[in-house]
Amino acid sequence: MNQYIGLDGHDKSCTFVVLSEKGKVKRKAVVPTEEKALLEFVKSIPGRRHLCIEEGTQSQWFFEIFSGHVHDLAIVQGRKRPGNKDDARDARSLAERFRIRDLGPRICKAPDSMVAMKDLVRSYEMLNTDLVRVKNRIKHLYRSRGLAYSDATCPYCTGRGYCKKPGFHQILELLRKQQERLEPLKAEAQKAMVTEGNRHPITRILKTAPGFGPVRSAELLSIVISPYRFRTSRQFWCYCGLAIVQRSSADWIPTADGKWRWGPSTQSRGLNRNFNRMAKAIFKGAAMTVITSMPKDPLRADYDRLLAHGTKPNLARLTLARKIAALVLAMWKNQEVYDPGKHRLNSI
Repeated sequence: MNQYIGLDGHDKSCTFVVLSEKGKVKRKAVVPTEEKALLEFVKSIPGRRHLCIEEGTQSQWFFEIFSGHVHDLAIVQGRKRPGNKDDARDARSLAERFRIRDLGPRICKAPDSMVAMKDLVRSYEMLNTDLVRVKNRIKHLYRSRGLAYSDATCPYCTGRGYCKKPGFHQILELLRKQQERLEPLKAEAQKAMVTEGNRHPITRILKTAPGFGPVRSAELLSIVISPYRFRTSRQFWCYCGLAIVQRSSADWIPTADGKWRWGPSTQSRGLNRNFNRMAKAIFKGAAMTVITSMPKDPLRADYDRLLAHGTKPNLARLTLARKIAALVLAMWKNQEVYDPGKHRLNSI
């Protein structure tokens, strides 16, 4: 007997709704957000348990505690529904989606061996974002006074310690101190992330890809987890935000003899909007590294060839990022280091 469970989780309480195979509500319960209480409720449900959870802040924790206690666990994207909304309705909607197999793409969560990797990458990204934000604020402060950005101290201070703009000086000094404290923290987080990444043998292969190093290899490993989620490079391009979207309408046009033929009305509409932002930043950054720092790499020759044939620089960079994504996926699946004579040709 299959039991379909929807879980709507919150900070202090979680709402469960259990549906039968025919869609009848069997149980409803509000349980404290505690591991012991959650497991006790799930274990009390007889039959084959199919649990559906909406992606959110607690979804990784739910995945870890429920993985060994249900027959099937699905983590899915939330959907906007018209009408009234409450926790019970949300939980029932998740259970119903599992019952009628309307889950959509499932979200991959890290196994136990990758949890530390994901946490360290997240800490590095947060510190890096904070550091960039502080630097941008300092630049904005200089620009507000019509000054060029400088790493020196306050330009309004004289040698005698007198400052004509005390407010400007105080804000600048506070931001400088924040920057000085964040830089060693970022370096420490990066070291811990790279050390954890080196524990996984695949990072030694990923680091040989053009434009990749220990940081990008660790970041990509933490979000992709397994390359076998993607059957071909087209699915991987879509995940990374590098897939070209095409739209068409009224495709069939009449001919002189009264028949219908397919009209050339398909046009591109940019790149897909539903993607992993870190993955896109990784491959765009790798493409820029190849362009700016690897003049002898064969991929750089491909980029120059595209420019010579009249391709716009932004489209040439996109093509290069797509090639790097395709060859990285091939290297990962085949457990092979980068070979320009093999992987480059397969990615074109």
